[in-house]
Amino acid sequence: MRSRFLLITAIIALGVSAATASAAEVVWSGLVIAQNAPDPQPVPAELARFEKTLKELFGYNQFEVIGQSRKTLKTGQEDWLASSKYFGLRVDARGVNQAGYEVNLKLFQEKELLLETETKLSKRSPLVIKGPQIGGGQLLLVLVVQ
Repeated sequence: MRSRFLLITAIIALGVSAATASAAEVVWSGLVIAQNAPDPQPVPAELARFEKTLKELFGYNQFEVIGQSRKTLKTGQEDWLASSKYFGLRVDARGVNQAGYEVNLKLFQEKELLLETETKLSKRSPLVIKGPQIGGGQLLLVLVVQ
């Protein structure tokens, strides 16, 4: 009887630790320049799975990552920064539920705040926000739960 109790306790402990380990998710955040190029470069690996959708939605044939960050989320309350030479995307996760994360996004150009918004980051699909025009292209803010 005692060995049966120990076995059940061990199985429950393994299940709890496995659930905790699987709960941590990685979020990739990117600052992406979308533009039309005569000889487009291959799409970065982080954008490959939804390249066709990006091209259809925004009408550009090239996507270049100019700043990025990967953050492992354990509690759903973390914050991080994806930055490039001129732009910074501050992400403040405000909580998690089954569908995804509540996040506050702030886009800066150098020290000037260009955009602040509260949104939801789904665990099932990327979040893409159209930013300002840059030269002949467009800045895109992309967040993906990997």
